[in-house]
Amino acid sequence: MIRLEGVGKTYDDGTQAVQELDLEIAESELVCLVGPSGCGKSTTLKMINRLIEPTSGRIYVDGVDVTGADPVELRRGIGYVIQQVGLFPHQDIATNVATVPSLLGWDKKRARARATELLDLVGLDPSTFAKRYPHQLSGGQRQRVGVARALAADPPVLLMDEPFGAVDPVVRGRLQDEFLRLQRDLGKTVVMVTHDIDEAVKMGDRVAVFAAGGRLAQYDTPAAILGAPGDDFVAEFVGKARGLRRLAVTGIDPAHLEPLDDVPAAALAGTVEVSSSLEQALALLMREDKPMLGVTDGPTFLGVLTPNGIHAMLRADVNRPAG
Repeated sequence: MIRLEGVGKTYDDGTQAVQELDLEIAESELVCLVGPSGCGKSTTLKMINRLIEPTSGRIYVDGVDVTGADPVELRRGIGYVIQQVGLFPHQDIATNVATVPSLLGWDKKRARARATELLDLVGLDPSTFAKRYPHQLSGGQRQRVGVARALAADPPVLLMDEPFGAVDPVVRGRLQDEFLRLQRDLGKTVVMVTHDIDEAVKMGDRVAVFAAGGRLAQYDTPAAILGAPGDDFVAEFVGKARGLRRLAVTGIDPAHLEPLDDVPAAALAGTVEVSSSLEQALALLMREDKPMLGVTDGPTFLGVLTPNGIHAMLRADVNRPAG
């Protein structure tokens, strides 16, 4: 869906923001660009919709080389969400959401109906919020409006630059969960910038770790980056707690469950669904202080999860290919 070939950005003063970058993002994939300040991740994002023009290389969106396209038309087909949202303060929320459809020539009734639909989709009751103004909303609510506005014209691509960075940690977690729910329903191709490795591994199907000077240090699944950092920089960036982080991004693999056989019921900590993360499973084991727990898929009992099984799943997930 999105392909960057040899893309670089060098400013007039000689500063190299992005080195020759090759990056491919599949349709419906959510990719996080992560790294320290000044490493080129936001520059890369802005080159995709040509808010910043690349110095070298080619950028393809759905097979079309956009480096020669009309940038205004290009941006109208790409949703864009930024940290400070950028809502128009003199317009009510429904009008803000309908901005791009209006620019595309939609009639007022259709644009308003789309705004109402999207406010409901992001969890803001249109009857309550449509007529309010940005200053009457909390930071988290404004961020939801920003997402709704970016989705208004149903773009296939969504670019997000630190979208949840301006809200407190509790609200941030809720917004992340809400967006992941939306992404499961809508299947957009999303490129998201963050400086937070925890956010990157939670949100991303794949993660691109940038180093100083705009160098792409590693591009892989969250589990692979946490389990097998590509170099010393990546290992230091993801931190010593990467083993714990892997539990949150690794699912239960039925291939590493043990049969129930003669396990006494008293040894089981209870059951978890196979869709749970290893972090959720381990938390239950620790809370109940039991050596194993059952894993189910709806009414079907799949097997028993033990600490040895958790270790085997972590090892296997490192080498599992993306997608």
